Amino acid sequence: MGSGQNGSKHAKYDAIIIGGGHNGLVTAAYLARAGKRVLVLERRHVLGGAAVTEEIFPGFKFSVCSYVVSLLRPEIIRELDLPRHGLEILPLDGTFTPTNSGDYLWRVNDHAMTRRNISKFSKVDAEAYDEFGKAMLNMCRFAKPILGMTPPDPATFNVKELMKLLFVGKRFKQMSYDDQYNQVQLFTMSAIDYLDQWFETDILKATMSASGIIGTFLGVRSPGTAYVLLHHYMGEIDGAFRSWGFARGGTGAISNAIAAAAREAGVEIRIQSGITKILTKNGKAAGVVLQNGDEILADVVSSSVDPHMTFLKLLEENELPGEFLEEVRRYKFRGSSGKVNLALDALPDFKCLPGPGPHLRGAVSISPSVEYMERAYDDAKYGNYSRRPYIDMVIPSLTDPSVAPAGKHVMSCFVQYAPYKLKEGTWDEKKEAFGDTVIDTISEYAPNLKSIIRGRQVVTPLDLEREFGLTEGNIFQGELSLEQLFFLRPVPGWSQYRTPIKNLYMCGSATHPGGGIMGAPGRLAALEILKDWKSGTI
Repeated sequence: MGSGQNGSKHAKYDAIIIGGGHNGLVTAAYLARAGKRVLVLERRHVLGGAAVTEEIFPGFKFSVCSYVVSLLRPEIIRELDLPRHGLEILPLDGTFTPTNSGDYLWRVNDHAMTRRNISKFSKVDAEAYDEFGKAMLNMCRFAKPILGMTPPDPATFNVKELMKLLFVGKRFKQMSYDDQYNQVQLFTMSAIDYLDQWFETDILKATMSASGIIGTFLGVRSPGTAYVLLHHYMGEIDGAFRSWGFARGGTGAISNAIAAAAREAGVEIRIQSGITKILTKNGKAAGVVLQNGDEILADVVSSSVDPHMTFLKLLEENELPGEFLEEVRRYKFRGSSGKVNLALDALPDFKCLPGPGPHLRGAVSISPSVEYMERAYDDAKYGNYSRRPYIDMVIPSLTDPSVAPAGKHVMSCFVQYAPYKLKEGTWDEKKEAFGDTVIDTISEYAPNLKSIIRGRQVVTPLDLEREFGLTEGNIFQGELSLEQLFFLRPVPGWSQYRTPIKNLYMCGSATHPGGGIMGAPGRLAALEILKDWKSGTI
């Protein structure tokens, strides 16, 4: 691997990629496979951005930020031959939701068993669950091709752009009336209002609605969260929708597999190579300036960091149109989540289902009721972290023993809500108290937890911003709200990975189709860059 010290001032590349997160690495790999000389520059000591594995305590390897995979596009896995480069996805079996009353909801990949579990609460819901699954599958089939296409520009009269819009319209027209109706509702309703039409069981609706708020500063009753539910429903592994999994070796193994494919194609990757400025010449991107003062020149610069970092930190204000800058400033981040990663001596023991067992091999969701979820949001609305937060936990060491010493475990806890902007105090002051709140909450369901913790890492939204370059700690590089999707992401008129500066492109999660370990923004950006190269506009 190249070090950060070996850049000569006169080196010239076809393309420089800012940021070695999984999207930046995907862009680099596709450009290099097309014969381009590509350099990836990563500020941190490790590749992967938020898709990273780090050994925080000796022998315990944590997926520090992103912790499960499902949305990684099958075409990227296939085209970059990621399994040959070490990618192995292990399935995550189901979601277990404990309660304090001794009940629990357990949905697994075994459909018949899930139905039996739901029918404990409601026979009607057990029937409806089948219908819901079919309806969501149809929604996914409609939306899936949109994940793989560059958004059209609806304001243009360009025939090719209009054909893209026509394609979306035609697909919508081909759906049944019921599916069309569902699709419109999914784009406009709240997760709970949508689920209320299908189910009566509180714990089932609460747990399913959680997918609609992940990474957004919205509550389960906020309009628009039904779409986020669909966004997470679209995950697939080996062609099976709604499948989630772990990468063997932690999430960083995904980034490392993509990096290996990129290196094989000839990409040069440098870590500890932060950038202070994007160079422009005559309105065109011309290269970058590193923190050590080195200038590196290139015909193309593609940024996988978010719009705030790219346009407000790495460029001068006078280099961009005022109207564009206003839109960038309006782009919403509003980070709302944190992580608590635990090194454990043993497994947590849940009161409602004691002892070890397969229920610990999937996700464990602290989402006992809709009211619980809404109260967690109420705290955040007024500038506090949730006193009783929604927590999504996984214990990857049960499926992949390589991430912890023998007999020990790692537990990853995704926590919502942790608003970036606190009403009182700073995140540096509140960090440990936030960690305590998370552990206290889980301990209500698994009383042995405190006695088995060997070490803990608390990651606040401020840590996500400082350490991982995610503005306001937003895990998707910007909210997945309706006004920031498809041809509106990140800025209306600039959704096709290009920017007002010629030869400067965007390739991160702030572009369509958004966040999650997906890789689609990186691939689509690379295809647009190659199209411009071919047409001679670069």
